[in-house]
Amino acid sequence: MAVARTNWDDLPSETRAAVEKRTGPVLSAQTVSEGLNSAVAMVLKTEVNSFFFKGLKQAYPRRWTQDMEWMIGPYVAGISPKALWRVQDDEWDLIGFEAVEGRHASYDPGSPDVSLVTDTMTMLGRIPCPNLPVKTAESRWKPYMDDLADVHWLIGDRLLHTDYNPLNILIADGRALLIDWAWPTRGAGWIDPACLILRLMAGGHTAEEADKVCMDLPAWRKAPAKGVKAFAGACANMWDEIAQADSAPWKVAMAEVAEKWLQYRAWHRG
Repeated sequence: MAVARTNWDDLPSETRAAVEKRTGPVLSAQTVSEGLNSAVAMVLKTEVNSFFFKGLKQAYPRRWTQDMEWMIGPYVAGISPKALWRVQDDEWDLIGFEAVEGRHASYDPGSPDVSLVTDTMTMLGRIPCPNLPVKTAESRWKPYMDDLADVHWLIGDRLLHTDYNPLNILIADGRALLIDWAWPTRGAGWIDPACLILRLMAGGHTAEEADKVCMDLPAWRKAPAKGVKAFAGACANMWDEIAQADSAPWKVAMAEVAEKWLQYRAWHRG
């Protein structure tokens, strides 16, 4: 369920004043409609700069995602909009990013955006996971593994994004930028390409077409067939649980895609 949006004028005056200490006087604030998980999501314009501004109330159960984004920001500044400042008070937790003029990615078959996403994924694949308290891939997907002995395939030292929903990709100036680092994860480098494959399939690619998109990614070329098959099973179990809990059409579609990918891996990839 999407979080209800809060506009600039609805924020407490003390919170707005704290933001303007970082930005200068705000001349306009435009709330954006895209995205599901932020109560505040808007573009702030001042006399000299623009900022993308997002956040949640301190009492919100997923407020911890703000910690993740702020913590990982310095390590991904080359492939994501820069995190510039943070305002925390008794009620709100808010982060300001550089504003980027762009659009969300298209995963339609033949879309030129797809190669831009894989270019960015290649750059991300070169980044070792910093020594920070992030989730590990083995802990995230262990509950969904059919055979717990397969969990070892997920262990690695790469920094992973894991959520390649096209709404989390900005196409700007001929490159793809990753946004919404709510789930930075330490694990095997091939997990991110696997997560992208599911989203490409949801965008209209067949399993074989999505696999071919990723075949030149260094991490995907090294992916162990048994490990990928086990991960495909975990993804199918995870998305089935998500769809059972909430029958939103996109969640049901992702569950169907994950099942198709599992069948593909079982019959075509060993």
